[in-house]
Amino acid sequence: MKKWWQEAVLYEIYCKSFFDSNGDGIGDLPGVLEKLPVLKELGIGCIWFTPIYCSPQVDNGYDVSDYRSIDPAYGTMDDFKRVLDAAHAMGIRIVMDQVLNHSSDEHFWFRESRKSKDNPYRNYYIWQPPKADGSEPNNWGSYFREGRGSAWEFDAATGEYYLHQYSVKMPDLNWEYPPLRKEIYEMLRFWADMGVDGFRLDIFTRLKKPEGFPDTQKQPDVLLDRNGFIVDKKMCTNVPGIHEIIHEMHKEVFGPCDVFTVGEGAGVNSENAPGFIGKEREELDTVYHFELAGRSKPVMRAEDFRRVQKAWYEVQKKGGWETQHFSNHDSARQVSNYGAEGKYRIASARLLAVLLLTTPGTPILYQGEEIGMVNVSYDHIEDYNDRYTVGDYRSMVEKGADPKETLAVLAPKSRDNARTPYQWDASPNAGFTKGTPWLRVNPCYPEINLKKDMEDPSGIFRGYQELIRIRAEHPVIPDGEIVFHLEDDPRIIAYTRKNEAESLLVLANLSGEEAPLQLPRELCEKNWKLLFSGRPECGGGLNAKHTLAPWESEVFLCTD
Repeated sequence: MKKWWQEAVLYEIYCKSFFDSNGDGIGDLPGVLEKLPVLKELGIGCIWFTPIYCSPQVDNGYDVSDYRSIDPAYGTMDDFKRVLDAAHAMGIRIVMDQVLNHSSDEHFWFRESRKSKDNPYRNYYIWQPPKADGSEPNNWGSYFREGRGSAWEFDAATGEYYLHQYSVKMPDLNWEYPPLRKEIYEMLRFWADMGVDGFRLDIFTRLKKPEGFPDTQKQPDVLLDRNGFIVDKKMCTNVPGIHEIIHEMHKEVFGPCDVFTVGEGAGVNSENAPGFIGKEREELDTVYHFELAGRSKPVMRAEDFRRVQKAWYEVQKKGGWETQHFSNHDSARQVSNYGAEGKYRIASARLLAVLLLTTPGTPILYQGEEIGMVNVSYDHIEDYNDRYTVGDYRSMVEKGADPKETLAVLAPKSRDNARTPYQWDASPNAGFTKGTPWLRVNPCYPEINLKKDMEDPSGIFRGYQELIRIRAEHPVIPDGEIVFHLEDDPRIIAYTRKNEAESLLVLANLSGEEAPLQLPRELCEKNWKLLFSGRPECGGGLNAKHTLAPWESEVFLCTD
């Protein structure tokens, strides 16, 4: 029998940009409560909230100052409980983001930690003495490239450096220290006892740090790395000992509380995933990988899609479970990355929905994709909020790069592309707020918004809705066999989904040109019923010499 999370479609809510109920320009929990019926109508089975805990918002909530609270900008704990209860009443589960690699420097633990070397909270964080010349403990660079670019910040009060892989205001937690681990386990149980159904673990692969904190030998990026400090994504990723940490979390919390867990982090791939999600491992239920999603992938090539799907299906065959997603709050909009803006925006968005919702595993849909939201391009760096974008811009301009050209290079991969406010309708600020939005609304909202899209029976929202229904009605989709066809065709993705009870055939044209195709004889000899057409105006019956229109997608059911 499948677990609930193996059958549900997850929907990621970036609360800050979802819906503002009180006019302060920031999305909030009462706003989510108001819009829950829309999500129920869409058909999703679970909401994943990005962090909504108390936070100074240096990194939009991924800098937590109190793990057992709700940030006042989003509402109160009572507001959260109302959302939780209302969602459960609708059959929708709730998953909370947990940021366990680092906290805010405004967290009580860190404020105590920096007071003295013998403070009881000192070892909750990673402190190191300077080198003999007073310099940083090593040459690690910060991902946000703040200040001098170092991942170490000197604290004059105690004369030592603390580690921050990200912002200087986001010190790394010390997972080697048992009291810190105990505090975190108690906090996780607090949310589970409240009724939360699962946790998404942010950058879980970086909880373990290399012993001795050695210098990285990676060559510096001449445009981005600053003052000799080098960003090396491998230094603190999947360090030996990480499995022991995750297993202990499972033993202390995940198993006893019977909660769903999905781990997100750099360095996760189909080769090492079984080590985290194999049933015998007692670590995580599944992982969130980036092999088909990212901030700067210009196209989705058919050959890459086939390769990744094959590799991850092998993981599933060995007892693991995979996830499917093409975008999230850290990536560019999937239509802009992998589809086609303009004439074929709706068709390409519906095609991406087909690929997301008819492949094995658990699909994760990011807010706005169900209406085909697209990337934004601001004219000035001051309009950007994303720490990566701002940090990279400053590093490059300091080294002589042209500001305008630099912004043009960075804009397509800025995380702000996914974080612009949700476009509800064509009213001012897209109906997101009656105030001034925390981040400028994408100017395209009069054309692209939920109200307009829902009025079109062949629109993107109705496409997702229909595909989610098809997925629920056909158990072959979550874990049935996937077999690819026409693998020499660079434009066509064609695959069958099979189990003992049924077979589906999926066809998709990843191009803006007509694509004739010759189906294998064994497929042509079967009878196929059309279940879904990404372009209903083009769809028809299946025949041996089939032609797909630009960005056309189709799903068929074998009726033999």
